[in-house]
Amino acid sequence: MTGGVVRLDQASTFELLTVASLLLVALVGTVLAVQAYRGYRRNDSRAMKYLAIGLLLLTLGPFVINVSVTTLTAADQATTVFLENVSRLLGLLAITYSLYGTK
Repeated sequence: MTGGVVRLDQASTFELLTVASLLLVALVGTVLAVQAYRGYRRNDSRAMKYLAIGLLLLTLGPFVINVSVTTLTAADQATTVFLENVSRLLGLLAITYSLYGTK
């Protein structure tokens, strides 16, 4: 996927596998985040709340950013990658806080 819109019937196997893997990461991350959120609700654990937030920012966030930015705006690829990396960084910081910063 080199900057332009690629139709599914014109996409290479590599492009299809890339999209499928990104979607799978987003889905598995969301399932884990939902489980962490359920743990937060069940035990009133701030650590689990930040773990859930971190997982969403780390996995679902970049996928949503990629799809929405490339679909809704004319932003270049560098902007999209930057925003995805900011989401990943915030996710890692939230997970770190869940491990070390909460009581």
